[in-house]
Formats: sequence, C-alpha cells, structure tokens
Amino acid sequence: MTILQLSPTLPVITPKGQGQAILVIDYGSEHNLIWTVIIDATGEIWSFQNPHVRGQKNITMERFYSNSMSDVVSLKKSPS
Repeated sequence: MTILQLSPTLPVITPKGQGQAILVIDYGSEHNLIWTVIIDATGEIWSFQNPHVRGQKNITMERFYSNSMSDVVSLKKSPS
C-alpha cells in the first residue's frame, strides 16, 4: 500500500461535488486508486474510488467540459 500526499492539492469533481484532492491511496494492481477529497461546499472529507473522480475544468490544460459529474460521465460514454 502506498499513500501519496498531494501538495499542492488537486481540484477534482466527485459525486459529492467539487473539491480538493489531498491524498491518493494505492492498494496495488488489483484495486482502484482511492482519492481522499475535501468537498468545497461542505468541508466534508470523503474517499472515492478512481472511476468516480475527475479533474475540474482547466482551459490551460485543454479540459473544456463543465464541472459536473453528469457531464463527465456523458463524455466517457460518447464514441471516440
């Protein structure tokens, strides 16, 4: 198991809303990464599996989608 503290934090989108990822936990090759996130709106700290976390919109990095999980999920389903 490996725990990585993110410094600086990483702005992400989760099922609970936008937040700042502070830790990534890797249990090994048979498991999803676990992201520990502080939710911006509530200050709650939650952990999410990798498929449920996305980077927030960032024009500089050419991520143009909106900051909602439903839009990110629809992008994932669209054909390449």
